[in-house]
Amino acid sequence: MSTPTLQGRHVQLRPLTAADADALVAAAADGELWSLKTTVVPSANTVNAYIDTALRGAAEGTVMPFVTVWSATGRVIGCTRFWRIDPPNRSLEIGHTWLALSAQKSAANTEAKYLMLRHAFDSLQCVRVQFTTDILNEASRAAILRLGAVEEGLIRNERIMPDGRKRTSMRYSIVDTEWPAVRAALQQRLYPVA
Repeated sequence: MSTPTLQGRHVQLRPLTAADADALVAAAADGELWSLKTTVVPSANTVNAYIDTALRGAAEGTVMPFVTVWSATGRVIGCTRFWRIDPPNRSLEIGHTWLALSAQKSAANTEAKYLMLRHAFDSLQCVRVQFTTDILNEASRAAILRLGAVEEGLIRNERIMPDGRKRTSMRYSIVDTEWPAVRAALQQRLYPVA
């Protein structure tokens, strides 16, 4: 299953490649995002391993990694991916998402999630898309709820963070029967009719 290019009005999500290393580091430098404690963002020292892990998952068919690009300028502003892809159960997770500080609180994240959800439900025929975020990441939790996802509950000690902290996460989901209403609400937010 190859990673597609997803085009929106504001952003384009295109397949991540090894050649994106410098652009990702430049995007992450906008806010020094690698110092965040609630998510993993690559630095100059970790970007090659970060990309290798994503591309290995893509080769195994469990990950579709994307670079997030401003459509108007072509500038790389972040990264996201489908992962935990489970074709027999028609489910996957959207995660590993981060945006340069200057792109946060813009249409970029909402449109990227809309494009990914549309692809997951309409093209891949998913019955479930989930999101998992650090319990401490209040901004991410609020953003996921604004998408229309349903909070499912805590996952204790869900992963070990690079600093050794045992992360407790919150899980959210959107299921296929909810997608039409979620899609309509996101379209209205992103592309309001005058």
